Amino acid sequence: MRSSLGPAIVAAGILIAVVGLLVWSGWLSWFGRLPGDILIERCNTRFFMPLASMLLASVVLSVIIAILRRLK
Repeated sequence: MRSSLGPAIVAAGILIAVVGLLVWSGWLSWFGRLPGDILIERCNTRFFMPLASMLLASVVLSVIIAILRRLK
């Protein structure tokens, strides 16, 4: 096991905790309700497909990974 794996896991845990706090406090309440997200409600059925939210998450994560690769 590489010695750099430990700090990476700790950093990922801190990032998850920060995102959790943002969701809990309501700062990310808009995520999942973007204009491109599809919500279909019928009698006893609800269908939700967060297209725009997942596209935004994919772009943000791709940019973060590209920045981290350049720094390494």
